Amino acid sequence: MPPAPRILIAGDDAIITRLVSGMLQKKGYAIAGTAATGGEALQKAAGLVPDLVVLDADIGGGMDGVDAAHYLFQLFHVPVVFLAGLSDEAKLGRLKLAYPYGIVFKPVTAAAITTAVDCAVHAHADRAPFLGNPPFPEPRKMLDNTSEAILLLDRRGRIIFLNTFATWFADIAPREAVMRPWRDVMMFVSEPGGEELPDPVAEVIQRQSATIFDTGTALVTKTGKRRRVTATIRPIRDSRERFLAVLIALREDVKKVYM
Repeated sequence: MPPAPRILIAGDDAIITRLVSGMLQKKGYAIAGTAATGGEALQKAAGLVPDLVVLDADIGGGMDGVDAAHYLFQLFHVPVVFLAGLSDEAKLGRLKLAYPYGIVFKPVTAAAITTAVDCAVHAHADRAPFLGNPPFPEPRKMLDNTSEAILLLDRRGRIIFLNTFATWFADIAPREAVMRPWRDVMMFVSEPGGEELPDPVAEVIQRQSATIFDTGTALVTKTGKRRRVTATIRPIRDSRERFLAVLIALREDVKKVYM
Protein backbone atom coordinates (compact mmCIF):
# COMPACT_ATOMS: atom_id res chain seq x y z
CA MET A 1 0.00 0.00 0.00
CA PRO A 2 1.54 3.38 -0.99
CA PRO A 3 2.18 5.92 1.78
CA ALA A 4 -0.41 8.59 2.38
CA PRO A 5 0.27 11.85 0.52
CA ARG A 6 1.91 14.42 2.80
CA ILE A 7 0.32 17.87 2.96
CA LEU A 8 1.85 21.13 4.20
CA ILE A 9 -0.76 23.64 5.35
CA ALA A 10 0.21 27.31 5.18
CA GLY A 11 -1.93 30.05 6.67
CA ASP A 12 -1.89 32.55 9.52
CA ASP A 13 -5.31 31.65 10.92
CA ALA A 14 -4.69 28.88 13.44
CA ILE A 15 -8.36 27.90 13.56
CA ILE A 16 -8.57 27.33 9.81
CA THR A 17 -5.25 25.45 9.86
CA ARG A 18 -6.50 23.07 12.56
CA LEU A 19 -9.85 22.64 10.82
CA VAL A 20 -8.30 21.78 7.44
CA SER A 21 -5.73 19.50 9.08
CA GLY A 22 -8.47 17.52 10.78
CA MET A 23 -10.54 17.23 7.61
CA LEU A 24 -7.59 15.91 5.60
CA GLN A 25 -6.41 13.51 8.31
CA LYS A 26 -9.86 11.96 8.49
CA LYS A 27 -9.55 11.20 4.77
CA GLY A 28 -6.20 9.49 5.26
CA TYR A 29 -3.81 12.29 4.37
CA ALA A 30 -0.69 12.90 6.44
CA ILE A 31 0.00 16.44 7.64
CA ALA A 32 3.71 17.09 6.98
CA GLY A 33 3.64 20.37 8.88
CA THR A 34 2.19 23.86 9.06
CA ALA A 35 3.53 27.32 8.24
CA ALA A 36 2.26 30.74 9.26
CA THR A 37 3.86 32.84 6.47
CA GLY A 38 4.74 32.42 2.83
CA GLY A 39 8.44 32.55 3.63
CA GLU A 40 8.06 29.84 6.26
CA ALA A 41 6.16 27.74 3.73
CA LEU A 42 9.14 27.91 1.34
CA GLN A 43 11.60 27.00 4.08
CA LYS A 44 9.49 24.07 5.28
CA ALA A 45 8.70 22.85 1.77
CA ALA A 46 12.44 22.51 1.09
CA GLY A 47 12.95 20.46 4.24
CA LEU A 48 9.73 18.44 4.37
CA VAL A 49 9.27 17.92 0.60
CA PRO A 50 5.46 17.63 0.84
CA ASP A 51 3.33 16.20 -1.94
CA LEU A 52 1.14 19.31 -1.90
CA VAL A 53 0.69 22.63 -0.09
CA VAL A 54 -2.70 23.95 0.97
CA LEU A 55 -2.06 27.70 1.03
CA ASP A 56 -4.32 30.46 2.30
CA ALA A 57 -4.30 33.18 -0.37
CA ASP A 58 -4.52 35.82 2.38
CA ILE A 59 -1.43 34.58 4.22
CA GLY A 60 0.49 37.31 6.03
CA GLY A 61 4.16 37.82 6.75
CA GLY A 62 5.17 40.05 3.87
CA MET A 63 5.12 37.51 1.02
CA ASP A 64 1.96 37.61 -1.07
CA GLY A 65 0.10 34.31 -1.31
CA VAL A 66 0.30 34.33 -5.11
CA ASP A 67 4.06 34.88 -4.98
CA ALA A 68 4.50 32.14 -2.37
CA ALA A 69 2.57 29.65 -4.53
CA HIS A 70 4.54 30.65 -7.62
CA TYR A 71 7.86 30.13 -5.83
CA LEU A 72 6.75 26.81 -4.34
CA PHE A 73 5.88 25.40 -7.73
CA GLN A 74 8.61 26.95 -9.86
CA LEU A 75 11.50 26.39 -7.43
CA PHE A 76 10.55 22.97 -6.06
CA HIS A 77 7.65 21.72 -8.26
CA VAL A 78 5.40 21.46 -5.21
CA PRO A 79 1.75 21.87 -6.29
CA VAL A 80 -0.56 24.27 -4.45
CA VAL A 81 -4.27 24.35 -3.64
CA PHE A 82 -5.48 27.78 -2.53
CA LEU A 83 -7.91 28.63 0.22
CA ALA A 84 -9.60 31.91 -0.73
CA GLY A 85 -12.39 34.25 0.26
CA LEU A 86 -15.06 35.43 -2.15
CA SER A 87 -14.93 39.13 -1.26
CA ASP A 88 -11.62 40.21 -2.84
CA GLU A 89 -12.12 40.21 -6.60
CA ALA A 90 -8.68 41.66 -7.27
CA LYS A 91 -7.01 38.86 -5.31
CA LEU A 92 -9.13 36.22 -7.01
CA GLY A 93 -8.11 37.58 -10.39
CA ARG A 94 -4.44 37.19 -9.49
CA LEU A 95 -4.63 33.63 -8.18
CA LYS A 96 -4.52 32.16 -11.67
CA LEU A 97 -1.06 33.71 -12.17
CA ALA A 98 0.36 31.12 -9.77
CA TYR A 99 -1.10 28.20 -11.77
CA PRO A 100 -2.75 26.54 -8.74
CA TYR A 101 -4.06 23.00 -8.90
CA GLY A 102 -7.30 24.10 -7.27
CA ILE A 103 -9.12 26.81 -5.28
CA VAL A 104 -11.35 26.11 -2.29
CA PHE A 105 -13.52 28.97 -1.09
CA LYS A 106 -14.03 29.76 2.58
CA PRO A 107 -15.83 28.71 4.69
CA VAL A 108 -14.15 25.39 3.97
CA THR A 109 -16.12 22.16 3.95
CA ALA A 110 -14.67 18.67 4.25
CA ALA A 111 -16.07 17.63 0.87
CA ALA A 112 -14.61 20.65 -0.89
CA ILE A 113 -11.10 20.46 0.54
CA THR A 114 -10.71 16.70 0.27
CA THR A 115 -12.03 16.66 -3.31
CA ALA A 116 -9.69 19.48 -4.32
CA VAL A 117 -6.68 17.80 -2.71
CA ASP A 118 -7.58 14.40 -4.21
CA CYS A 119 -7.79 15.93 -7.70
CA ALA A 120 -4.61 17.99 -7.26
CA VAL A 121 -2.48 15.06 -6.07
CA HIS A 122 -3.73 12.92 -8.94
CA ALA A 123 -3.24 15.67 -11.54
CA HIS A 124 0.29 16.43 -10.36
CA ALA A 125 1.27 12.76 -10.48
CA ASP A 126 0.26 12.73 -14.16
CA ARG A 127 1.86 16.08 -14.95
CA ALA A 128 5.16 15.74 -13.04
CA PRO A 129 7.02 13.61 -15.64
CA PHE A 130 6.54 16.36 -18.23
CA LEU A 131 7.65 19.30 -16.09
CA GLY A 132 11.38 18.76 -16.43
CA ASN A 133 13.76 19.39 -13.56
CA PRO A 134 13.09 22.32 -11.20
CA PRO A 135 15.99 24.66 -10.33
CA PHE A 136 16.47 22.63 -7.14
CA PRO A 137 15.54 19.00 -7.89
CA GLU A 138 16.65 17.88 -4.40
CA PRO A 139 15.60 20.75 -2.13
CA ARG A 140 16.42 18.90 1.08
CA LYS A 141 20.05 18.47 0.00
CA MET A 142 20.19 22.14 -0.94
CA LEU A 143 18.74 23.09 2.44
CA ASP A 144 21.23 20.90 4.32
CA ASN A 145 24.29 21.81 2.22
CA THR A 146 27.17 22.46 4.63
CA SER A 147 29.71 23.74 2.11
CA GLU A 148 27.70 26.38 0.23
CA ALA A 149 25.45 29.10 1.61
CA ILE A 150 22.47 29.71 -0.69
CA LEU A 151 20.12 32.69 -0.66
CA LEU A 152 17.28 33.39 -3.08
CA LEU A 153 16.09 36.95 -3.72
CA ASP A 154 13.05 38.35 -5.48
CA ARG A 155 13.23 40.96 -8.25
CA ARG A 156 13.38 43.71 -5.60
CA GLY A 157 16.42 42.16 -3.96
CA ARG A 158 14.52 40.87 -0.92
CA ILE A 159 15.46 37.53 0.61
CA ILE A 160 12.78 34.90 -0.02
CA PHE A 161 14.74 31.80 1.02
CA LEU A 162 18.04 30.83 2.61
CA ASN A 163 19.48 27.43 3.42
CA THR A 164 20.68 26.37 6.84
CA PHE A 165 24.34 27.14 6.12
CA ALA A 166 23.38 30.65 4.96
CA THR A 167 21.75 31.37 8.33
CA TRP A 168 25.13 30.71 9.96
CA PHE A 169 27.02 32.49 7.20
CA ALA A 170 24.91 35.65 7.41
CA ASP A 171 24.37 35.27 11.18
CA ILE A 172 20.60 35.62 10.97
CA ALA A 173 17.54 33.40 11.51
CA PRO A 174 15.23 32.73 8.53
CA ARG A 175 12.25 34.45 10.16
CA GLU A 176 14.36 37.61 10.57
CA ALA A 177 15.84 37.49 7.06
CA VAL A 178 12.87 36.66 4.82
CA MET A 179 11.48 39.66 2.92
CA ARG A 180 14.30 41.94 4.02
CA PRO A 181 16.53 43.58 1.37
CA TRP A 182 19.71 41.51 1.18
CA ARG A 183 21.87 44.59 1.81
CA ASP A 184 20.12 45.01 5.17
CA VAL A 185 21.62 41.64 6.10
CA MET A 186 25.11 41.66 4.55
CA MET A 187 27.39 43.36 2.04
CA PHE A 188 30.41 42.54 -0.10
CA VAL A 189 33.64 44.47 0.42
CA SER A 190 37.01 44.41 -1.32
CA GLU A 191 40.06 42.82 0.22
CA PRO A 192 42.18 44.13 1.79
CA GLY A 193 40.86 47.71 1.65
CA GLY A 194 37.34 47.04 2.88
CA GLU A 195 35.51 49.29 0.40
CA GLU A 196 31.91 48.23 -0.28
CA LEU A 197 31.53 46.74 -3.74
CA PRO A 198 28.81 47.87 -6.17
CA ASP A 199 25.50 46.03 -5.82
CA PRO A 200 25.94 42.78 -7.83
CA VAL A 201 22.28 41.80 -7.44
CA ALA A 202 21.03 44.92 -9.21
CA GLU A 203 23.49 44.20 -12.03
CA VAL A 204 22.35 40.58 -12.37
CA ILE A 205 18.68 41.62 -12.47
CA GLN A 206 19.38 44.29 -15.07
CA ARG A 207 21.69 42.25 -17.31
CA GLN A 208 20.18 38.79 -16.63
CA SER A 209 23.64 37.26 -16.51
CA ALA A 210 25.84 35.87 -13.74
CA THR A 211 28.47 37.73 -11.72
CA ILE A 212 31.30 35.91 -9.96
CA PHE A 213 33.53 37.14 -7.14
CA ASP A 214 36.40 34.66 -6.97
CA THR A 215 39.26 36.69 -5.46
CA GLY A 216 39.70 39.59 -3.11
CA THR A 217 36.19 39.63 -1.70
CA ALA A 218 34.87 39.51 1.84
CA LEU A 219 31.35 39.32 3.20
CA VAL A 220 30.42 41.51 6.17
CA THR A 221 27.24 40.86 8.12
CA LYS A 222 25.20 43.42 10.01
CA THR A 223 26.40 41.81 13.24
CA GLY A 224 30.00 42.62 12.29
CA LYS A 225 31.19 39.17 11.24
CA ARG A 226 33.57 39.26 8.32
CA ARG A 227 34.86 36.36 6.26
CA ARG A 228 36.60 36.02 2.95
CA VAL A 229 34.39 34.40 0.30
CA THR A 230 33.92 33.35 -3.26
CA ALA A 231 30.46 34.23 -4.55
CA THR A 232 28.29 33.46 -7.55
CA ILE A 233 25.24 35.64 -8.18
CA ARG A 234 23.00 34.54 -11.05
CA PRO A 235 19.41 34.71 -12.27
CA ILE A 236 17.01 31.79 -11.84
CA ARG A 237 14.33 31.38 -14.51
CA ASP A 238 10.98 29.65 -14.34
CA SER A 239 9.67 26.91 -16.63
CA ARG A 240 8.90 29.48 -19.33
CA GLU A 241 12.37 31.03 -19.13
CA ARG A 242 11.05 34.11 -17.37
CA PHE A 243 13.04 35.71 -14.58
CA LEU A 244 12.07 34.14 -11.26
CA ALA A 245 14.70 34.93 -8.63
CA VAL A 246 18.34 35.75 -7.98
CA LEU A 247 20.57 33.10 -6.47
CA ILE A 248 23.53 34.04 -4.26
CA ALA A 249 25.86 31.08 -3.63
CA LEU A 250 28.67 31.65 -1.13
CA ARG A 251 31.69 29.57 -0.22
CA GLU A 252 34.13 30.47 2.49
CA ASP A 253 37.71 31.07 1.42
CA VAL A 254 39.50 29.20 4.18
CA LYS A 255 42.82 30.81 3.35
CA LYS A 256 41.89 33.79 5.46
CA VAL A 257 38.97 34.12 7.83
CA TYR A 258 37.98 37.21 9.81
CA MET A 259 35.77 37.13 12.85
